[in-house]
Amino acid sequence: MPLRLTPTFRDRLATTDRTLYGGWICSGSPVVAEIMAGAGLDWLLIDMEHAPNGLESVLAQLYAVSGYPSTPVVRVPAGDAVIIKQVLDLGAQNILVPMISTPEEAKAITAMTRYPPAGVRGVGSALARSARWNRVEGYLRDDDAHVSVFVQIETAEGVENARAIAETGVDGVFVGPSDLAASMGLIGQQTHPEVVAAVKRAFAGIAEAGKPFGVNAFDPVAARDYAAAGARFVLVGADVALLARASEELAGTYLASTAQAPRTSY
Repeated sequence: MPLRLTPTFRDRLATTDRTLYGGWICSGSPVVAEIMAGAGLDWLLIDMEHAPNGLESVLAQLYAVSGYPSTPVVRVPAGDAVIIKQVLDLGAQNILVPMISTPEEAKAITAMTRYPPAGVRGVGSALARSARWNRVEGYLRDDDAHVSVFVQIETAEGVENARAIAETGVDGVFVGPSDLAASMGLIGQQTHPEVVAAVKRAFAGIAEAGKPFGVNAFDPVAARDYAAAGARFVLVGADVALLARASEELAGTYLASTAQAPRTSY
């Protein structure tokens, strides 16, 4: 029986005129992924770059969120053709590739997500969840319709190349202020005025290419400012950060007032 895949993140961005707000899933847990998926966020980023995620755990998280309206995006650890092929074959329809600083790098990423002759993606749809084991009619022919590709600018060089990167055929560009700040000699200062200005310069270049742009901004003031500047998709929190801060608050609520001086030995 022919099956139909869900719309891509590219499609979702194209059918709304508001900013889409998302949450980062870094725990590697399908249970936490499902909790995040049920929270009402527009999209979710399943991270393989800075989280303890491999193919099996990503697959489990894709299963866990599949029954919810939040759109999952998988950030691969690097722009590697083998990894991208495997993640796409898991059934990830939306990928984000980090550390892209030149249009040449972006062009190579796009090719990794397309079947020949348009690209170099290995053909294995009959064996993979991507085409639901050949139950998605025309998957090989219409591969572009089933996959959306986003790249991440995280360096000062990438900011200067933002328009050229966006013009390579990618579906959108995500700006990462953390590594961008580090590349500018301002590590740990994501909301420094110079970093914010660089992020917005990247926005301007991407907008000139007519592509949607997004950003990571856990600070609510920064998130709203970037949305006002035209960011179409913004990550506003992460599962592990939410758990860390909430558990600290819980401990403080019950333990701060009961702290005792060390007992004297007898």
